[in-house]
Formats: sequence, C-alpha cells, structure tokens
Amino acid sequence: MRKILIIVLVGMLPGALIAQAKPARAAAKTAAEPAANLPAAPATLPAPEATKASATTVKTLPAVKVIGEEENLANIPGSGQVIEKKDLESARVFTTTEALRKVSGLNVRDEEGFSLRPNIGIRGLNPTRSTKVLLLEDGIPLSYAPYGDNASYYHPPLERFERIEVLKGAGQLRFGPQTVGGVVNYITPNPPKDPGGKITLTGGNRSYFNGHLSYGGFWGNAGFQVDYTRKQGQGARDNTFSTINDLNLKNVLLAGDKHTLTTKANVYTEDSRVTYSGLTQSEFEQDARQNPFKNDQMTAKRLGGSVQHAWQITPATELVTSLYGAYFTRDWWRQSSNSGQRPNDSADAVNCGGMANLNTTCGNEGRLRNYYTYGVEPRLKSSYNLLGEKQEFNVGLRAHYEIQDRKQMNGDFPLSRTAGTSTNGGLVENNLRLTDAYSGFVDHIFKYKDVSVTPGVRVEHIRLARTNRQIQTVENGGQGVQGNTNLTEVIPGVGLNFNPIDRTTFFAGVHKGFSPPRVEDIINNTTGLSVELSPERSVNYEAGVRTKIIQGISAEATYFRMDFSNQIVAASVAGGAGATLTNGGKTLQQGGEFDLKLATGELLKMKHNFYLITAYTWLPTARFEGTRFSGTTSVSGNRLPYTPEHSITTSVGYSHPIGLDMRIEQVFVGAMLADELNTETPTANGQAGRIPEYAIYNAAINYTYEPWGATLFFTAKNLTDKMYIADRTRGILPGTPRLFQAGVTVKF
Repeated sequence: MRKILIIVLVGMLPGALIAQAKPARAAAKTAAEPAANLPAAPATLPAPEATKASATTVKTLPAVKVIGEEENLANIPGSGQVIEKKDLESARVFTTTEALRKVSGLNVRDEEGFSLRPNIGIRGLNPTRSTKVLLLEDGIPLSYAPYGDNASYYHPPLERFERIEVLKGAGQLRFGPQTVGGVVNYITPNPPKDPGGKITLTGGNRSYFNGHLSYGGFWGNAGFQVDYTRKQGQGARDNTFSTINDLNLKNVLLAGDKHTLTTKANVYTEDSRVTYSGLTQSEFEQDARQNPFKNDQMTAKRLGGSVQHAWQITPATELVTSLYGAYFTRDWWRQSSNSGQRPNDSADAVNCGGMANLNTTCGNEGRLRNYYTYGVEPRLKSSYNLLGEKQEFNVGLRAHYEIQDRKQMNGDFPLSRTAGTSTNGGLVENNLRLTDAYSGFVDHIFKYKDVSVTPGVRVEHIRLARTNRQIQTVENGGQGVQGNTNLTEVIPGVGLNFNPIDRTTFFAGVHKGFSPPRVEDIINNTTGLSVELSPERSVNYEAGVRTKIIQGISAEATYFRMDFSNQIVAASVAGGAGATLTNGGKTLQQGGEFDLKLATGELLKMKHNFYLITAYTWLPTARFEGTRFSGTTSVSGNRLPYTPEHSITTSVGYSHPIGLDMRIEQVFVGAMLADELNTETPTANGQAGRIPEYAIYNAAINYTYEPWGATLFFTAKNLTDKMYIADRTRGILPGTPRLFQAGVTVKF
C-alpha cells in the first residue's frame, strides 16, 4: 500500500504540469507580504502582467522558508545566516562543502571530492553522514529517511539551488525531527517574470566537466522553471570517477487571488567509481591519493516530487499544505567497509590470499538499498492586532512515512548482482524497516514595542518496526523475526528578540534538542526486542546580537551551549572503530560564532567595491561529562571526536564597475581527534590519531559583459595543493587536491 501511494504521488505530477501550461484567468492581485520572521506560509504571487517587464525572479513564490530573504534576519529570534545567489556565483562554489563552510558554527568535511555525501556537523556535533542535521529543500525533508536513518548517502548538486538558509536555535522547532544542531534549507529558483534562461559550461583538470541549463518564465498565470545539471570528473583520490545527472521541474499556477499551486518533480542519477574505505596509515604515507579498491562502484537513482497549495484564507490568515514523496535506490558494491578490513585480517583471507589478489579473486559486498518516503504537512499562519502591535500565531502538523528495504548480497569477483559461491557469498542481510511519524508544532509571537517573545512546542510520536526476513522459522510463520517500538517526545522552546536601536537585534533562546534513534539501533536484528537506546536529548542555549551598523557593514555574534543529558556517540556508521552505538551520557559543547560582511562600495557610495566576508567558530568546550567509559577505559573529560577548537573561512575581494570581480578565500580548520579515547598517535588502520590543522586557499575571477549577457570565469581550489587529512572514520581520506576550472555563463 505504501509503495502504491508513493507511485501515485509521483504520477500526479505530469498531469499537474500539463494543467499549468493551459491559459489561466486574469492576473491575480498581490497578497500581503508575509511577516519577515514567519517561514511557514507564503503570499500569493503577483501575475507578471501587473509588474514591470523584468527577468528577475518573483520573490513571493510559494515555499516553506526557514528564514526567507536576507533582510528578514533582523526579525529572526535566533542565529541564522543566508548564503545568497550572488555569493555562490562570484565564489564559483564547487561543492556543498565549500558553500556551507561560509557559515559559522558548521564543521563540514568532504568525502569523495564532489560532496555527493556531505558530512555536516553543527556546534560540535559529529559530522559523519550529517546524521544530526535537518536537511530541507524548499522546506520539505530532503533526506530519504530523516526519522529512521538520517544519513546523507544522497545529496543533490549545488547547481540546483539559488540560496541556502541555515537556522540554529529555538526556531528549529517548526521543522524537526532533528532539533539539536540546526536546519539547512536549500531554495530552488523561482520562475522569472519574463521567459529566459542561462547555460553554464565548466571544464577543469582531473577530467572535470559541468554543464548546467536553466530556463523558465510566466505565460499568463502559469509559470515553470526547468534546471538540468550534468557533472562528472575524478574525485580526491586515484581510481575514482563520478557522473551525476539532475533534472528538476518546478511549476506554478495562480488560481484567482487566493490560491497558488506549486508542483515539483525531480530525477537524479549517479554512477560513481568510488570506495567506502579509507587508507591505512602506511598506505597514506606511501601514496596519499591511492585507492586500492579500484573496482568499487556506487549507482543511485532518486525520483522525487511535491505538490504545494497556498491558500490566502483572509488577508491575515494563510494555509500552506505540502504533499511530498520520494523513491531512492542505491547499490554500493565494495570490497570492504573500512580500512581495517583487508584480505589478511578479514573473514575473506582464505579466499583472497593477501593484497596482491585484492582486485582479482576477492569477493565483494553489495549493499543494496531501496527507500520510500512520503508525507503531508499543512501549516497555518494567522496574525491579529493587540496593544497596537501585530501578533502572530503558527501551527503545523505532519504525517510522515518511511520504508527501508535493505539487502546485502556478497558476490564473487567481478562485481555481480547475484549471490556468490565464496565462503562469505550469498544473501547476508534482508531487512525491512518501517517508520511512521506524526508530529505537530505550535508557536506564538507576542510583540510589544521593541520586544518580541516566541514560545513554542513540538510533539513527535514515532513508531518503528523491523523485520529480519532471513530468519524464517515455524515459530514466526515464515515471516521473519519481527519487532517494533514507539516513542513520544515533547520538545519545548522559547526565543526572545529585542530591538533597542535601529538595525540592531539582540536575541536569546533556549530549547530542548531531540534526535530519534535509528530503526536498526533500537530494535535487535535477531530477537526483534527493543534495545535500551534512548533518543538523544539536550538543552540548547544561545544568546547573541545581529547588527547592520551602517550600510555596508553587517555582523552577528552568538554564544551557544549544548548540554546533553544523553548523546549517542559513534566513531563509524559502518564498521569502523567503536561502531557499536551506546548511550553516551552527558556531554557539553559551548563556544561562540562570529560572522562579518563588509562592502566599501555600499559604505562609501563608490562604484569600486572592496569586500570582506568571514565566518569564525570557536569551540573551546566539547567534552564527555560525568562517568563515561570506552570499554574499561575512562573517557570522562575527553574531547569529543571531530570537534576542532577553531575554524574560520575568510574571503577578500574586489569588484570593478566594468563587470570584473576577483576574490581569494582562506579556509582554516583546527586540529581534532578522531576517537573518544583521544588517541594522539595514528593507529595502523588509520582510523584513530590526531588530524592536524590545515589551511587551504581558493580563488575566483569573474568578468561579466552585460550587453551579451555573458560571464567568463576562472577558479582555483586548494591553490597550494595542500595535502591534508579530511577524515579517519573508515580509514584516512585525503582532502581535495588542487583544481583549476574555467567556464562561461550565457543568459538568453
């Protein structure tokens, strides 16, 4: 039944797209702008005939926004940043990793070199697979299983988006279920008022090619936007190569002056020759970019869609209902799951006979996954006047469903999709995992003069079930070992804004952090019994100031504290050191964030513009609290893995009125430790030991010739070709090597 529903949802989209292409009625009236700090409900789009002729994007296109436009930050009761389209383009951002490093509080590390599986950590949370971060696209869950298995084995290319919003603090309670670290919301481009498009072609070393085409516009009351990206090239290591294709369709239909219907459909494919495993210490010292597992391969496909209806019930009340669904499938064939699994120390030793036979006779593991995700989410916003001020009320509900169909098929060499005959060949995992989640939130913005207070609460009720279809006995009727459990969590929070002077906001907030356990961690695979593994819970505090002192200078400074009563700590998601998940008990992360933007052109009213953009994170405290052991060794007071004390990204640049823009960027990441034992000396398998600090430099040059609508650009990443360690989770992964890329964008 679940599969039928998701197929029906995706199947609805072509019909909706065709319907929107038909002539619509007369132009709709422009609805009132939504309050700046209310992301839930959009306003109705003005018809293109009612606006000046322009190719710019209509900003009131319906979408569930976390922050909205950058100017809305002044009214956000918490810390947040917006990476605008102009910053992404002028920096010629190559990957999601590079983009998100421009936001303070985020520790982002790459894996294969393309950010196909980014690792995002916020305020000291472990970045592995972005498991503690909520990823959204236009306010809709982007991850394939945000409740039951929130791991980023899929991430769309950055070219699909025009803006990125990052929100930390009590405002997270409007979204969920991950409310510990923060929300990253990617915004897709809106259809322009006038038909038009652009094409960008980029080439570079390491066989890099990127082609991006976008086109859209409005005809009457119907508009559409299409984006297509083809990206390919070598990754950060030898014997790797990735190819992705991403097609995104977005349609808008204006039905009178009260209703707007937005539909989206997306097709994503990936074919990558990449491995899951890092290097041992000796392999890294011998050749840091080698990849012994040259035959490993990952193929993936995602089909996604959404229908979003915005109803302006009254001038003060709006209802947005989102219906969404996605199907994600991936096969990852590999010869190990971490650097410790080599032929001579794994169960395959008898078949492999050593590293010399790694690519000739060793068997392979096929991790075969199918995910179905779908849900519905209505959000209501209403405002009213009290004491001469506008008060605002928000409420939302969500019904969300996930199906995980997971198999592991061990085969013979070469890669095959059938069971092998070697010692470890055959079907070794056959799991069905289900998650049903029902949630709701309510908050109210009470405003009086320069002060606004926003109390809110979120409730999550989650039901999890697991079936091990391999264990079929008379007792279980041949249905496999089954188990289920459920949990309910109440997540309160409150935010405060104070605007004593113009263009300056003091903010503070406290909220409960919550992160649900994965299905596989809370239900035993062989007994079906519930495991004593609690959700992650924390109390999160923050206080700060956001100011635009004068035109051309803006800054934000934030103090944060994340006090965990229970943090689940894992050094690996797939068989690395310390892979068994346990209730980590108390941990404490606290520190500060600082963001600054300076533009002399705005400041001095000059045509020549020198600019500075910096994002700094200071994390002096990230430690285990109370009594905590790893085996029999006490780790109380030890520093949490993957928590650099200092990280900073700074860009300086100059733009000339003739259309020239030049910038150079430094990315500095401080030293960190890779395991809870705080091992300093590298271990033989490469999975533990100090990760030294590093600094890399990026540069970009753009020249735009407006009469032709063309931009030429050149960029260099890691200018000095700095060799650094990006990760040790499954063995050592090197950082991205020096890259040179050049290209052209033409608008039409």
